Amino acid sequence: MTAPAANAVADPQRILLVSGLSGAGKSTALKTLEDIGWEVVDNFPLSLLEHLLDTPLGQGSSRRRRPLAIGIDSRTRDFDARRIVEQIKALAQDHEFPVETLFFDCSGAELLRRYSETRRRHPLAPDRPATDGIAAERELMAPLRRWADHVIDTTETPPNALQQQIRQRFGAGALETTVTIMSFGFSRGLPRNADSVFDMRFLKNPYWQDDLRPLTGLDHAVGQHIAEDPSYEPVVSRIEDLLLTLLPRYRAEGRSYVTIAFGCTGGRHRSVHVAERVAGLLRENGFSPTVDHRDLASLPRDGVEGGPAGAGRRNRMD
Repeated sequence: MTAPAANAVADPQRILLVSGLSGAGKSTALKTLEDIGWEVVDNFPLSLLEHLLDTPLGQGSSRRRRPLAIGIDSRTRDFDARRIVEQIKALAQDHEFPVETLFFDCSGAELLRRYSETRRRHPLAPDRPATDGIAAERELMAPLRRWADHVIDTTETPPNALQQQIRQRFGAGALETTVTIMSFGFSRGLPRNADSVFDMRFLKNPYWQDDLRPLTGLDHAVGQHIAEDPSYEPVVSRIEDLLLTLLPRYRAEGRSYVTIAFGCTGGRHRSVHVAERVAGLLRENGFSPTVDHRDLASLPRDGVEGGPAGAGRRNRMD
């Protein structure tokens, strides 16, 4: 395989200039772009933009840069909409970068309602009514709005719907929702970051089998023992159906991380087995879950999972 030449030109970088009226959704859009893998710079002085684009890639970095979103608005230093349009045109011609512009608009009445609801002052009217600032900013931003490649009117668009629009328009190659399937032991506390928790303590407990006690839910014999419980298949299959319904909805809503936790008493047998089964099903259905057996490697506590310290006590076990 031939190594790339030292002076090879990096692949073209996609650049998105994000602007709009204050309160129309620019901040929400920038956060969403960052979630789907864009590099985001907000309120960056445009006089330094050319230097930013000319920054060389570091050693060992990919020849393809992440797409770059640059947020500007009326608060940006030396803001001048007409000059910005000319500057971006020049950059696109001189550097051959595919520069796009995204502008967020909104009705004056809705912007006024949002400012009244949040009790924020308009940046262009700190000591005057918000209506004055909205009108002044609309006039100031008019050249940029006319030139924009994409205009999104958020008058009737709630934040979650706006996030979905951004993902659909600019999410090519976007990061998927990161799904974590966790097993844990209730005896060691609930996981703090779990979005959903399923209690598996109703299933047959391998702890009561002397030959299974030292094993874990990763062992076939333990899984076979748990699966013999009459409640196992109907309950676990319903949980799987529920997750196959919920996870696509979480993804459509723009959730970046989802953690599904399965618990048993000690976190070494029942929860581990069910977590492995569910993770396998999700993989078969196009997801790429990470599996985290939180308490599998923990030393057995006295009377919890068995072992030398707890072999004779069975008041708390798994």
